[in-house]
Amino acid sequence: MESPAKGTDNGNYSGTVLFNVLSKERALRWRLAWYYAVAFLLLWVALFYAVVLPLFHRLPDRVTIAQESDMPGEFVAERAQNMLYQFDRIGPKVVGSVANEVTAVAFLVDAVQNIRRDMRHDLYELEVDVQEPAGAFTIGTMTSMYQGIHNVVVKLSSKSSQSDSYLLLNSHFDSKPSSPGAGDDGTMVVVMLEVLRQMAISETPFEHPIVFLFNGAEENPLQGSHGFITQHKWAANCKAVINLEVAGSGGRELLFQSGPNHPWLMQYYKTHAKHPFATTMAEEIFQFGMLPSDTDFRIFRDFGQVPGLDMAQINNGYVYHTAFDDFAAVPGRSVQSTGDNVLSLVRAFANASEMHNTEEHSKGHSVFFDFLGLFFVCYTETTGIILNCVVAVFSLVLVGVSLWRMARVSEVTAGQMSIWFAIILGLHVVGFLLCLGLPLLMAVMFDAGDRSLTYFSNNWLVIGLYICPAVIGLVLPLTLYYTLKPNEQLSHSYHLLLSLHAHCVILAILSIVLTAIGLRIPYLCMISLVFYAAALLINLLSCLHDGGYYWVLTVQTLQLMPFVYFCYLFYTFLVVFFPMMGRNRDAINPDVLIAVICALGTFFALGFVSPLINMFRWSTLVLLGLGVVTFIFSMIAVSEVGFPYRPKTSVMRVNFLHTRRIFYEYDGAVSVNDSGYYFDYQDRRALRPLHDSSVNLSGLTAAESHCDEYVVCGMPCFWSSWCRALSSAAWLPREAEVVPPGSLELELSDKSVVGGRGRTLRYTFALAGPPHMSLFIRPLAGVVIDDWSFIRNMLDEPEKYSAPYQIYFSHGTAGAPITFHIDFATSVADAPIFELGVVGHFVSSDYPRDADSRKFVAQFPDFVHVMEWPALFKRYIY
Repeated sequence: MESPAKGTDNGNYSGTVLFNVLSKERALRWRLAWYYAVAFLLLWVALFYAVVLPLFHRLPDRVTIAQESDMPGEFVAERAQNMLYQFDRIGPKVVGSVANEVTAVAFLVDAVQNIRRDMRHDLYELEVDVQEPAGAFTIGTMTSMYQGIHNVVVKLSSKSSQSDSYLLLNSHFDSKPSSPGAGDDGTMVVVMLEVLRQMAISETPFEHPIVFLFNGAEENPLQGSHGFITQHKWAANCKAVINLEVAGSGGRELLFQSGPNHPWLMQYYKTHAKHPFATTMAEEIFQFGMLPSDTDFRIFRDFGQVPGLDMAQINNGYVYHTAFDDFAAVPGRSVQSTGDNVLSLVRAFANASEMHNTEEHSKGHSVFFDFLGLFFVCYTETTGIILNCVVAVFSLVLVGVSLWRMARVSEVTAGQMSIWFAIILGLHVVGFLLCLGLPLLMAVMFDAGDRSLTYFSNNWLVIGLYICPAVIGLVLPLTLYYTLKPNEQLSHSYHLLLSLHAHCVILAILSIVLTAIGLRIPYLCMISLVFYAAALLINLLSCLHDGGYYWVLTVQTLQLMPFVYFCYLFYTFLVVFFPMMGRNRDAINPDVLIAVICALGTFFALGFVSPLINMFRWSTLVLLGLGVVTFIFSMIAVSEVGFPYRPKTSVMRVNFLHTRRIFYEYDGAVSVNDSGYYFDYQDRRALRPLHDSSVNLSGLTAAESHCDEYVVCGMPCFWSSWCRALSSAAWLPREAEVVPPGSLELELSDKSVVGGRGRTLRYTFALAGPPHMSLFIRPLAGVVIDDWSFIRNMLDEPEKYSAPYQIYFSHGTAGAPITFHIDFATSVADAPIFELGVVGHFVSSDYPRDADSRKFVAQFPDFVHVMEWPALFKRYIY
């Protein structure tokens, strides 16, 4: 009785196997040969190199002085470069140095006087003011105080103008230690000078006066702009600002912040920028705080409520804040490109009717982007919300119509088709997760093996390390499904179309959700959906939808534009972030961010392309081939090719201070009197690449080990960003005493009881020292700071600020000693009240380094750029 049943089961099983084999063979016959897949993928790679890269790096020809007479009113890059050469020869311009406070100021005043000599005196008035502001504000987690810094402020106005609304242009002339700052921000300084010249010699007067602010303390940070916008006589009249920065050296300037809430600014940019380069995505990334930097734009916005545009050149960020940011690193055509844009925008804003009352036009944000620099798209946030939702819904409707059409042609029920599509959609969601997950896995594995930053010098390595795994992840679930579970009731071409529909549905959902939470970046989803919906509509209205693989031609033809745009967009972010990962400190794995950028770029650029790998026979072999590419690139990455640093072009950054420490106890006794080097790690590899070099790092210890014992771990951290990163710091003892090149004197001038309630002790001090100093105040147990002579921001927001409190002082021109007092509420009598750290930073080259320090610096290999200076740290307990 059992044998027939078993025979029947075996027969059914054999039939099923045969059916599956025949189904696979039939499906394979309708696919293209596997080797065409290689050509298919290489086509898109070629499109990137043939179209995207040339347009990304496209720059206008430089206008020379000899051509000026034939091109009146044009920005003349050669003259700007001549000024940049002179600016570069000044050398590093650190706040408080002779180079910054005397030589650079004289250079700017002379340049303006030369312009005054050539200007149209019958049409314009030019005023120059060298401002020396003093002030204080809270930035990061510190209070920043300044005095005697220098701003060179120039106002150009038409004699016929009756307007009291000014346009503000800003750049800064100070630089980081050891960097001449030809790019950051010398390029923008000379661009502003040439714009000033062109406006001053123009035969066409403009309506609104223009203020050119050459601020002398941006790197300090942001003190010069604060001194202007809070104190200068012209500041209150400034109604819009164009802030000019450089985050590298060369290339086009990226508009990465606008407004806020002034969409008319972007409309003017759209109309008048000759070489548009901007994206809402950059604005949202910057405002989310993902970049380890800030600009003067924030000061104008927060302290002056001045809307405007924030633009920065982004190419070659490897030289940013290094000795290699010199005249030779700044291409003339890049100066021309920025000059063309700035001059055109200044002319437009200087005649804008909106400038009379900018608040009337403060209505929402803008969505904006350029398409490969060829044209610019801009619309209001409200329009963006409508577009995102309408396009998403329309795309979903078209997908529904297509599913109904496929069910009807295939003679299956709508329910069956819905189930099959749900399976495909679920697999595509898994593919999306793998598209992100596999590159992240690569990033984690390389970091675990101490091989992070392998792409730092050889950027092309990301193709194999992250992009190929992203493609594999995106396609793999569907490939396995088509291979292991073929569906004879649905043609293979329909299966492929379902996979593209699944991508469309995911984009539509993302577009609606991200729009609902108030983001503007869903314009990316909208762009992708527009072109896919257009292709789908064409296919539905024609016979292509049901004509085998012919619908692929329409879809892929219309995917050309979104593909090149998304490649252009995400390549822009890679250009920004590649060098930035070399100064992102060591606490976070930088490869994770690069992997995410590559994965998202792959998802958007190839989301409607990569599933078509399944159009070819043996698609699993194609994915295996991509895996082999990943393996080969991985082997290359762990070889010498993957060593991150190169001399001059992509250096390793090492920041350290030659430090003398003297720590006094409550009874006045000296408990610590030593010397050493305080290292502030700049990238993920810390100092490990130096272990095989001639640099003697024996005795190096983590700064964190002293945090419980001393205020700020006993380290002379510079700004709040340094202090927050003490987990990324180290101390290297030194036998020879560091000889500070100057003095640092703290005098307790008075101690008294103040206030009518409780016991409040006031300590009054006088502080004198170098142009850069810091106080670190840490009350001991049971003691609270009741008041002090500094601004109260940190005391009034205890949920945001906590001890130790940092007060940072800087001065351009030395003045009298700084006097201040601190009031402590305490019930303790005749016992320690607080710990006070005082640090003097002898930053500029005006202060000589001792012989041992110079010898130590010379030990570093040529792929290292060192930023260093002497520091004196005194710790007191009162």
